[in-house]
Amino acid sequence: MVFEAFGDLPQVRDVAEPIPSPDGVVVAVEATGVCRSDWHAWRGHDPDVRLPHVPGHELAGTIVAVGERVRVRRVGERVTVPFVCACGACPQCASGNQQICDNQFQPGFSGWGSFAERVALDHADVNLVPLPDGLDSVTAAALGCRFGTAFRAVLRQGELSAGEWVAVHGCGGAGMSAVLLAVAAGARVVAVDLSAEVLAMAKQFGAEVTIQSDNPAEEIREITGGGAHLSLDCVGLPATCAASVASLRKRGRHVQVGLMPPEQGVPPIPMHRVIADELRILGSHGLQAHEYPAMLDFVTRSGLDLGRLVGRRISLDEAPAALAEMDRPVPARAGVTVVELPRP
Repeated sequence: MVFEAFGDLPQVRDVAEPIPSPDGVVVAVEATGVCRSDWHAWRGHDPDVRLPHVPGHELAGTIVAVGERVRVRRVGERVTVPFVCACGACPQCASGNQQICDNQFQPGFSGWGSFAERVALDHADVNLVPLPDGLDSVTAAALGCRFGTAFRAVLRQGELSAGEWVAVHGCGGAGMSAVLLAVAAGARVVAVDLSAEVLAMAKQFGAEVTIQSDNPAEEIREITGGGAHLSLDCVGLPATCAASVASLRKRGRHVQVGLMPPEQGVPPIPMHRVIADELRILGSHGLQAHEYPAMLDFVTRSGLDLGRLVGRRISLDEAPAALAEMDRPVPARAGVTVVELPRP
């Protein structure tokens, strides 16, 4: 699925076969999620995107070719990958923070991505994550960005404790994942969205309170008896960021999950409150490959059914229209849309 101008509807057509770099692999894609980050790339909000371009970064599939310097990964392995692919050699990687690698490669952004039958991925031994036999490719496709991002945002950056109030602003893929994770961790969740269908799904996932509003801060503070301990902006708009910060109680934590391209404006953060109430403002940028075992272990121990996150399955030919649907401010459907491709 290729676009040659930002905002023009992408086309599904044949392109040259990818070849692996010396330390990379080629993966036959079996499933790839349709994410709002892909929408940002298509709309020209990411300076790393060069035209023509193939988007897509949430993927699962089977390795079909390996580079000469690859030592760990093998043809035939089923794998997924974080949306931030690390170099494995910079200071950030050496400290275990591959999610902010100084030399990161992002499929679907800095290179061609996974809305395709095959995708080339660099630094395979550092970045690829083998999939358990019991995890199907459609479900695994949601791990690399939205669920993985939510896992880090809620449990690592957000430092959630059982019994705390969590406000989730925007219950798309990342937000719904955050609801699922926070409930599993024993939190009390307030889900905020403009879509009644999305909020109904959040309620099914265990949200204690749902709010259909674009200005929910006062209501959240009242419901929670002073404000949320942890609040996440999973949309990435100035208004939702500001509402998330305004929803906090004293010493509360705001985690910014949704991307915020400068073209969409700068959020009005009340720094006087940040100081007076000792609020913490944090970013969260994906999840390192070495954290995947801990994430999968949490899923197993909590009994989470990740398949519940999948809203619909579509073909590659249907992907351009699915991407264009994200122009709407309110999601057209609840749950994650996943492109499913035939196995090689």
